[in-house]
Amino acid sequence: MTTVRTNRIRPAPARDSGRYLDRLGERVRRLRNQRGMTRKALAHHAEVSERYLAQLEGGEGNVSIVLLRRIAHALNVALPQLVSESDDPPLDAVLFSQFIERLPPQSLKEARALVMRHFGAATDEARRARVALIGLRGGGKSTLGRMLAEQRGVPFIELDREIERVSGTSLGEMFELFGQETFRRAEREALNQVLTTRKRFVMATSGSIVTEPATLELLLSSCFTVWMRAKPSEHMSRVIAQGDLRPMTSNPRAMDDLVSILHSREPLYAKADATLDTSGRSHQESLAELIALTASSQAP
Repeated sequence: MTTVRTNRIRPAPARDSGRYLDRLGERVRRLRNQRGMTRKALAHHAEVSERYLAQLEGGEGNVSIVLLRRIAHALNVALPQLVSESDDPPLDAVLFSQFIERLPPQSLKEARALVMRHFGAATDEARRARVALIGLRGGGKSTLGRMLAEQRGVPFIELDREIERVSGTSLGEMFELFGQETFRRAEREALNQVLTTRKRFVMATSGSIVTEPATLELLLSSCFTVWMRAKPSEHMSRVIAQGDLRPMTSNPRAMDDLVSILHSREPLYAKADATLDTSGRSHQESLAELIALTASSQAP
């Protein structure tokens, strides 16, 4: 049994409701003043009582999401900006985000590439020396990742094992004791450590790594990514064949759930540099295509 090393991992700090409400109230008051609105005017346009708004600005109002949405609309700000737990971003960051929102969808990819080339992204050569495999369990990330690493003569890294090594606890215990937020933080730290210490590798990531925007951005800008995909039925059968019966345990809708998860993540997985469909193929057939896809990513 793995012993939790409490000196290596800590749960996310408890949310201080009082401080959050104070910060929320201050933000509402500042935004109202910037717009030259009296408290009475904001209360009128947001359809809330002036007394209620006074309590909110004083850090005493535990406002429902519906009322906060009304207040955000009356102030003409996005709801996430109003309720954010983070400090207000610099003005240049706000202006830049507004500029990005004005771009047509077909221009966003080009804009991101231009920004990444000029600010902080790894060089193309360095990024292509690191291969990261993404996708759901059962897509072949670990099996084919090991085979590719051997073929390329580089280390094979399973990011989940790195998370356990860095945190000093198993993933199961981490989720049980500290929850999803702490896992995501540990995943980002483990990825950062791998990128800092390794210039060449093949890495298998968790199926859900794409759901954390900051971690996904770091992965895409630092590694040559390949989406290892398969038909949902093959994802399920491969996981079960490996002895993991959890997908089917007391869950008659397991396949429906898997299809739903895959559907919701497809736009995220599709951000990979390349895609390999392993459905109906042997390991050797899939490996041959994976080698071809990543051939140009080998450093000289």
